[in-house]
Amino acid sequence: MTSQPSISFAKAGAPKKGSVFVFSTEGGGLSDAARACDPAKTLDRAFPVADFSGKFGNVAEVLAPEGTGADRLVAIGVGKTSALDEYAWLKLGGTVAAQLRKATDVAVILDIAGMEVDAAAAAGLASGILLRAYSFDKYKTKKDNGDGKADDKKLAKITIHCADPAAAKKAFADAESVVDGVLLARDLVNEPANVLGPVEFAEQAKELEKVGVKVEVLTEKDMKKLGMGALLGVAQGSVRPPRMAIMQWNGGKAKDKPIAFVGKGVVFDSGGVSIKPAAGMEDMKGDMGGAAAVTGLMHALASRKAKVNAVGIIGLVENMVDGNAQRPGDIVTSMSGQTIEVLNTDAEGRLVLADALWYCNQRFEPKFMVNLATLTGAVMVALGQHHAGLFSNNDELAERLTASGTATQEKLWRMPLGADYDKLIDSKNADMKNIGGRYGGSITAAQFLQRFVKETPWAHLDIAGTAMGSPTNEINQSWASGYGVRLLDRLVRDHYEG
Repeated sequence: MTSQPSISFAKAGAPKKGSVFVFSTEGGGLSDAARACDPAKTLDRAFPVADFSGKFGNVAEVLAPEGTGADRLVAIGVGKTSALDEYAWLKLGGTVAAQLRKATDVAVILDIAGMEVDAAAAAGLASGILLRAYSFDKYKTKKDNGDGKADDKKLAKITIHCADPAAAKKAFADAESVVDGVLLARDLVNEPANVLGPVEFAEQAKELEKVGVKVEVLTEKDMKKLGMGALLGVAQGSVRPPRMAIMQWNGGKAKDKPIAFVGKGVVFDSGGVSIKPAAGMEDMKGDMGGAAAVTGLMHALASRKAKVNAVGIIGLVENMVDGNAQRPGDIVTSMSGQTIEVLNTDAEGRLVLADALWYCNQRFEPKFMVNLATLTGAVMVALGQHHAGLFSNNDELAERLTASGTATQEKLWRMPLGADYDKLIDSKNADMKNIGGRYGGSITAAQFLQRFVKETPWAHLDIAGTAMGSPTNEINQSWASGYGVRLLDRLVRDHYEG
């Protein structure tokens, strides 16, 4: 993970050095604490010239007046205070991070005219700063400023001046656990496939033992004994052996059944014998975005000591072209005993999830299962890249997921399931086939998965358009978004802890 700015909290006061950030309501209204940082009223004179209205996200910057000790003053508009929700504070933090530039000493005056800013808002602002500041540049041997000269920039030290720094620090400790989970997921998705194979990914999962997660790793031999023919069929074309990581966080009562999260972890997907076109194939290093999200979520839950029993299971394979690779027309037997005719080797993620879901359900008998997968291009045709597809056999779980997605702005849109769609994956030669034809591809993929969950409440999130290559925004400038960590943490926090 790229080194991040350090963040601390302090009582409100006029900073004596560095870059000073203040906030303005719509119309250019500054609080008394903000005005104390600008005794010469430099910002008031700058606002008309900069066309600064105080609308949300507006920025005006001036050199600090002589005698203040600061280098510069930056005003950020918050718009109407009534509209400042949870996600707005994250975005404001992202706006601060976007304006840091080479600043090493930064003071953020978190005082807004006409409203009391609580600890949750301060924690949200700090979280937004860290999420936006993320950059995956570990493989760049020369980091420069665009002028060819080495960048010796020091990391910013950011002090957020607020009404109750102790409460803000406590709130941020909880929020930072989730941020760290998001950044872990981004790191995993951004890593090139030659570095992060199934074995290496499993080792990353084992690292969660440091925060209290119990981690087991199943080898190829273990999975053969369990009869995971669907997952192993995908892996057989790669010289890199498959793994399955089982992560358990036991923060709830011993008698409570766990909740479960299952992730597709195809570390690279060539398409197998049904090979993908060359253009864009490099992006298939991110075909493990579901597994990355589950790993990041388990880190978040353990780090913030969530009062819940949770299981995270990730199936880790590489789908390659090889003399030993499975062929279109092959029939494999899944752990459930159901047989699958593989008509397209590029519809491989559902084969991995079939065995992972069955294993999870059989072993842990969870309250529910949510699986995440960069599963189909079809969901992007339907929804674009601003919503993930939601499929579920349980209305309550679907509604809770949708609400959590709205709160975190990791948005979901529920898609249909039904008997007519299910018929499309019936096979003449086996119990089912792994593709259902040209139309409704994301739906038939979900119908396939549903055959491996029995009656357990279950939801499938197709995150193909949101986990990687999604549009950048105020809190993410990375190719990998870490989608799913904040969404699922919110689901757990709101409905399953206690």
